[in-house]
Amino acid sequence: MATTNSASITDALVSFLRESGLEQSVLEVQIEEVWPKVMGKMVTNLTRSVEVKDGMLIVHVSSAALKAQLFENRFELVRKLNEAVGANVIKDCRILG
Repeated sequence: MATTNSASITDALVSFLRESGLEQSVLEVQIEEVWPKVMGKMVTNLTRSVEVKDGMLIVHVSSAALKAQLFENRFELVRKLNEAVGANVIKDCRILG
């Protein structure tokens, strides 16, 4: 018979990740994975790499125009990506050409 205090597998996994200090690393990888969905095909095709290190989003793009546009909209970009993973993972970003 199950008790009412039993946690779901998801809750147990989240708890383990949080307690082991791995939660931030998992969320950073999730940011990299949601980039194509959030940014769309055109931006993704012009993106050379996306990584998150210690709350800093680092994006390398192959277009000067895209670099300028992403830099201009960087706060909205951070908000959308954090929203996509449901956590405040990114604190700042660097757009590199």
